[in-house]
Amino acid sequence: MTHAMSKGSNIPLPATAVRAVLQWTPGSGVPDVDASALLLAADGHVRSDEDFVFYNQPRHPSGLVRHLPKQRLADGLTDTIEADLGSLEAGVNRVVLAASADGGPFGLVRDLRLRLYDSAAADGGEPFAVFNVVAETGEETALICGELYRRGDRWKFRALGQGYDSGLVGLATEFGISVDDSEAPPASEPTAHVPRPGAPGPGA
Repeated sequence: MTHAMSKGSNIPLPATAVRAVLQWTPGSGVPDVDASALLLAADGHVRSDEDFVFYNQPRHPSGLVRHLPKQRLADGLTDTIEADLGSLEAGVNRVVLAASADGGPFGLVRDLRLRLYDSAAADGGEPFAVFNVVAETGEETALICGELYRRGDRWKFRALGQGYDSGLVGLATEFGISVDDSEAPPASEPTAHVPRPGAPGPGA
């Protein structure tokens, strides 16, 4: 059964191996969209910059949260995060599922939706939750689409749709990421390299 989620609603997860798929309709003047995930501790912040999984840092050191390559489907583009929640260490209380727009605000992005699947299902199956993500003002360049969070020994999903007009950089720093926005950071630099707002991001 697929749950059609509304903003603020939540459901218990039927599986702890989750594939979160962002999908939108591309076109002329439509910004590109990138999915990302932040692993948060009980204080609502990352424990280190390694807890930020996105296109420049596509795999958490644990291997349990991953950013997958974009895919072009017949009805749109997708960008995907996979998370093995059941194996995450107890210090991770939430996994925030976020999106950033490159080339314009989310008001120009068409048909943005988040689908959640059981990634352990052999045939992929139907999504167990779908959330149509709508920007509040249209000027946002980053959105928290939803969050996967612990409740006792279970995990749940909450649909959010909270926007930021400061892009991926603003969203990341909100959760404690030390952003290195220099053009060419040293290879040994421990901070996450996030492009400045308006800087080119990866193409589809």
